[in-house]
Amino acid sequence: MDHGRQARVRQAFDTFFAAPGPAPADQVLDLFRRTAETVPAYRKFLGDHGITPESVTTLEDFRRLPLVDKAGYHRKYPLPELCRDGTFAGLDMIAVSSGSSGHPTIWPRALEDELHVARRFEQVMVDGFHADERSTLAVVCFPLGTWVGGLFTTACVRHLAAKGSPITVVAPGNNKAEILRVLPELAPHFEQVVLLGYPPFVKDVVDTGVAEGVDWPAYAIKLVLAGEVFSEQWRDLVAQRAGVADPVRDIASLYGTADAGVLGTETPVSVGIRRFFADRPELAREVFGDARLPTLVQYDPASRFFEVHEGTLVFTADGGIPLIRYHIADDGGVLPHADLLAYCAQHGFTPPEGPELPFVYVFGRSLFTVSFFGANVYPENVTVGLEQPGISATVTGKFVIESVEDEDRDRRLRITVETAPNATADAGRIAESVREQLLRLNSEYAHYVPAERQLPDVVLRPAGDPEYFPAGVKHRYTRPS
Repeated sequence: MDHGRQARVRQAFDTFFAAPGPAPADQVLDLFRRTAETVPAYRKFLGDHGITPESVTTLEDFRRLPLVDKAGYHRKYPLPELCRDGTFAGLDMIAVSSGSSGHPTIWPRALEDELHVARRFEQVMVDGFHADERSTLAVVCFPLGTWVGGLFTTACVRHLAAKGSPITVVAPGNNKAEILRVLPELAPHFEQVVLLGYPPFVKDVVDTGVAEGVDWPAYAIKLVLAGEVFSEQWRDLVAQRAGVADPVRDIASLYGTADAGVLGTETPVSVGIRRFFADRPELAREVFGDARLPTLVQYDPASRFFEVHEGTLVFTADGGIPLIRYHIADDGGVLPHADLLAYCAQHGFTPPEGPELPFVYVFGRSLFTVSFFGANVYPENVTVGLEQPGISATVTGKFVIESVEDEDRDRRLRITVETAPNATADAGRIAESVREQLLRLNSEYAHYVPAERQLPDVVLRPAGDPEYFPAGVKHRYTRPS
């Protein structure tokens, strides 16, 4: 019996049940020191870079530490050495994310980590949806299994119920038929219903419910979404179909990852600001460096410490595997709360009230992957599909992956393929081959994406096509949505 573990869990619950206090000024440095002292892999990593932990005494020193990532850190050392004291002891849950080659990335965690992340759900469910005052049915529509979304969300929302909010959780996962079977039985007994899932799947549930006569407005629907950037037109459309009363306050997106759980959450102030920029692309370009809209969330610097490296995000966070200056490679940036609100005021806009927390914006991993129904689609997965006999001779090997919206704002996976000179390619055969390899190599794709959406739309373009395959330009295998 690990009595030390008992004490840590009790302390974590005491902290979770108490009102959050101000974060220590040197919290990120304290996390660095504890990680350097207790995590064997990180000690070796620092040693490999000629760094002694004692030399890091200021935030400026911290910002000069080398970045860690999956390839150069997580996959370099034995898994137990990435954890405190080099052991899985006290880590009672494992999450798995698909890698580009199908090789899984393992992320162990403890109950204490869930309680830490549960505060982000509390920000949405309690501060936003008033689930501490209204009886709430939380319907977890994320896939259930080794992936982080379903079980982690279920645990975090149940922790809110344990804290005293009148929340009841049902977890049908991404089984649309089961969701629509249990909702009519349960929803009338609650003051509001919250659907938690990936945006295209939740939209599919809503649309199917409308077709089957579900009276969504009667359920006082709220939505918690994650995994993909969506437009404000999409938010309005789904709000209208689901009878969501206030799309600004009743639909919230999370910025989450298997690596560290939830990193930030949409709030009424961040949604209000995003909608302001949606109609003003020239201002969006000034603030975000691009006219397209990123996901804009607020984060708690006492929980996650963000930095920006060459236009991509880096964060530091505690967890089953503590991560110090972890390069998640999401395109995005960080904006101080006061600066962004001052910019809005300069242009005549006052957003809704919200927490005085900094903002992080994220476009996604546009250089590396495309997110589709919450699954990361890697170029390496598609390449294998194009290398099959009978296909490889008809294509050059170049392609572009996109997640695109159709006229009904449903998501489709489009793969534009360059045909070989003087060759005739078969788009249908290519689509079947790519689907087969995606299902074989990418467990997220196999379990997140509904079967009827798994076959990609393959578009053939001639060699050297100036729009997709211009000569003399470094090829990019993905395009931002």
